[in-house]
Amino acid sequence: MSLILTGPARAGDSAPPSAQSEVALPQPTPAFEGKIGKTYKDSVADFPQPVKAPKGAPNVVIILLDDVGFGHPGTFGGPIPTPNLDKLASEGLRYNTFHTTGICSPTRAAVLTGLNHHQVGFGTIAELSTGFPGYDSVWPLEATTVAEVLKENGYSTAAWGKWHNTPDWETTPIGPFTRWPTGEGFEYWYGFHGGETSQWEPQLFRNETPVEPPKKPEQGYHLTEDITDDAISWIHRQKSIAPDKPFFIYFAPGAAHAPLHAPKEWVDKFKGQFDQGWDKVREETIARQKQLGVVPQDTILTPRPKEIEAWDSLSPDAKRLYARHMEVFAGFLAHADYHVGRLLDAVRALPDGDNTLIIYIAGDNGPSAEGSLTGTLNNMMTQNGIPDTVEAQLPEIDEIGGRLHENHYPVGWSWAGSSPFQWMKRVPSHFGGTRNGLVVSWPARIQEKGGLRTQFHHVIDIVPTIYEATGVEAPAKVNGVAQKPVAGVSMLYSFNDAAAPTTHHVQYFETGGHRAIYKDGWVATAFHGVPWVLTGSHDFALDKWELYNVNKDFSEGNDLADKEPTKLKELQALFDAEASKYEVFPLDDRFVERGINPDRPSVVKGRTSFTYAAGTTRIPEGSAPPIYQRSHKITARITVPDDKTEGVLIATGGSSAGYTLYVKDGKVIYDYNFFGKAHYRVVSDKPLPMGEVEVVLDYQQKPFKQFVESTGGPAKLFINGQLVGEGEIANVVPGRFSATETMDIGMDLGATVSEDYHDKAPFAFTGTIHDVTVELK
Repeated sequence: MSLILTGPARAGDSAPPSAQSEVALPQPTPAFEGKIGKTYKDSVADFPQPVKAPKGAPNVVIILLDDVGFGHPGTFGGPIPTPNLDKLASEGLRYNTFHTTGICSPTRAAVLTGLNHHQVGFGTIAELSTGFPGYDSVWPLEATTVAEVLKENGYSTAAWGKWHNTPDWETTPIGPFTRWPTGEGFEYWYGFHGGETSQWEPQLFRNETPVEPPKKPEQGYHLTEDITDDAISWIHRQKSIAPDKPFFIYFAPGAAHAPLHAPKEWVDKFKGQFDQGWDKVREETIARQKQLGVVPQDTILTPRPKEIEAWDSLSPDAKRLYARHMEVFAGFLAHADYHVGRLLDAVRALPDGDNTLIIYIAGDNGPSAEGSLTGTLNNMMTQNGIPDTVEAQLPEIDEIGGRLHENHYPVGWSWAGSSPFQWMKRVPSHFGGTRNGLVVSWPARIQEKGGLRTQFHHVIDIVPTIYEATGVEAPAKVNGVAQKPVAGVSMLYSFNDAAAPTTHHVQYFETGGHRAIYKDGWVATAFHGVPWVLTGSHDFALDKWELYNVNKDFSEGNDLADKEPTKLKELQALFDAEASKYEVFPLDDRFVERGINPDRPSVVKGRTSFTYAAGTTRIPEGSAPPIYQRSHKITARITVPDDKTEGVLIATGGSSAGYTLYVKDGKVIYDYNFFGKAHYRVVSDKPLPMGEVEVVLDYQQKPFKQFVESTGGPAKLFINGQLVGEGEIANVVPGRFSATETMDIGMDLGATVSEDYHDKAPFAFTGTIHDVTVELK
C-alpha cells in the first residue's frame, strides 16, 4: 500500500515513518498533454516540466562533526565553548539520548540512508573492508541515499568535507565514480576522501576533479574555513538562480578528527585551561551537565578504567605535554564551531531561512582513543601499531597543531570527552562510543525554543525524519532496483511533544567486535578490549556481558547482569537475531591486520610491475604499488636539459610518512620518511648528467620483525647503471603511510614527504619524465 503525503508534514503530525511506498525513481517523463497536428499552426505545445519539491518543503541541512564526544561541547556541558551550537539549540531542541554507530564510515552510511550500517556494507571503516556483505564497503544499489531521493524530488543537493564511504580501490582520479558523493545523489561536492587529511594541506576534490587548496598554510589556509566559504558561496548561487527550489546540504568537516590542526590563536585561547587533568575535567563536566539539565540529577559519573592512568600519577613533563594536546583539540573544536556558525548565519539570512530544518550532530562517534595512552605526534604511526613516547614529543610541544605533525591527544582526554559515560570511539558496547549530542532547529515548525528531548533515537532515524518533514516518500525502487526498507523511525513526533514516548524500541550496536543491544530502556553490552590497541584479536567467547536499565541509569553506571540474568539472556538472544537480520556476522575485531588485506579488490592486485607516465598524480595509496615490507626497484627514465634541473620524480605519502625520489642541487636524493621520527636519505655522490638519464633506486627488505621494530634494509642509487649512493633504511612503515596522501609522478602534492623542498612545493620536475616504473620483488 502506498504512503501518500500531499505536502511536508508539520511537527507533531503522525505518519508511518518507515512505511514502504510504491514510488519508483527517477519519476517517469510526464505524458504529453498538448496536441500534435500536421503543422505548428494546428498544434499545441506542452514542455515536460522539471520535478518540483512538495509545496512548502523546507531546506534541509545536516551538519556532522567528527570524533566529538557527548562531553566535549559546552552546549552539552563540556569544557569547550560552542556558542554557535548554543545559539542553534536556543532556537530549537537538544536531544540527550541520541546515538551513532561508534565509528565514522558506519555512522555516515547510516545517516544518509536510514539503514543500519551493516546493511550498507559499512560494518567498519572503508580501509578495513572484508569480503562479507556487512563489511565490504561496496555501497549497494539497494541502499539509495536521501540525497538521491531529494534530488529526484526537486531539491538541489550538495556536500562538503569528509567522505569516507567510497571503497578504497575506487578513489582514484579515474573512478569509477558511482560511489563518490556525485554518484550518490549529490550534485556538488567539495571535500576529501578517507578518514582524515591535513587541515593545512588537504588533498581535495571538486566533484570528480582533484584540486589543490587555494592558499598555502603560511597564507592562512585552513580546511574548515575553506569549505565554509565554498558552502556559503554555493548557497548564495543556488538561491540566486532558483530561489523557490529547496536545497539539501550535508556539511561534514574534518574537525575534530586527527590530525588535530588549529590556528595558533585559537589554541592559545585555551592555555592553562586543562592543567587540572582529565579526572577533574570529567567532574567539572558532569556538574555543568546537571546544571544545564542535559543529564538527570542522579546520573552516576562512571569511574576511570584501570587501563587509563590517574592524572595525579603522571610526571610533570607528561602533564605539560598532555595539557597542550587538549588545548589544541579545544582550539580545533572551537574554531570549527565559529565557522559552522558562519554557515548557519548564511542559511538563516535567506528569505526562507526559518523554513530550514537543521540537524546538527555533534560527533559521528565518541572521542577518539587512536592517539594511544601517551598521545602522539603522528596518528598514522599509532594506527600502524607503533607507539609514541612523551620524550619524543616534548621537543615539538610548541609545534603541536601545526602542519608538521599528525598529532592526536592521549586516551585520557578521550575518556574525559565522553563524560559521564564509559569508554569512547570504537567501543559501541557503551554509550561513550555512541551517544552524541544532537541539536535540531526548524523555526517555521518547532514551537518550543531551547527545549530538551529525551526520547531514545539513532542516526538511522535522520532519513525518515527528513522524508516526513519534506513530504517526500521513501522509494520502493530506484533505477529499477528494489530498495531495502528504511530501518529507522521518524523523530518528527517529538518536535512539539516533549513527553511523547519514543518510537524507537530496539537498536543493536556493533563494530570491531564490541556489541550491545537496546530494547525499551534496557541495554545489554559486551566490551571487547581497549580501543587503542590496534593489533591482535581476542576470543569472543571470553567477553563479559553487562546489563543496564538506562531509563533509571542514564550513564550505564550500575551493572544489573547478576541481578537480572533472565533479562540479560533475553537481550543476548535479541542481539543474535538482530545481528543475523542486519548482516552483522561474522564478527571481526582485527584492525591493522584488516588494513593489510590482499583479498580486497585493487587495480594493483596481483601485479609486480607498474609503469607511470609523467603527470600521473593523486593516486591513492590503496591503488599505488604496495611496497610495504617488500624489496622493490624504482626506475625513472628522464631527460635532463641543464644543470639547473630539479624536482620530484616520484613521491608517495606525505608528512605523516612516505618516500620521495627527487633531484635538487644537481644531486639525486631518496628520502624515506618514517612517521616523521626519522628521515632515511640516500644521496648521489655524483651530479646528475645532462641528456637521457636512467635513475634507479633499489631497496632490499630484511626479514621483517614485529610492528614496533619495523626492520628495514639497504637502499642503493644508480645513475645510468653506475652506483652513486647507498644507505640503510633502518625502519619501514608496516602497512599505511597516510589516510589521504597520494602517489604523484613528477611532483609531490599535498603535505610533502620531505621538508627539503616544502618551500617549493609541489616541486614539479623541470626536466622531462618519460616514465617511472616500480617493480616489486
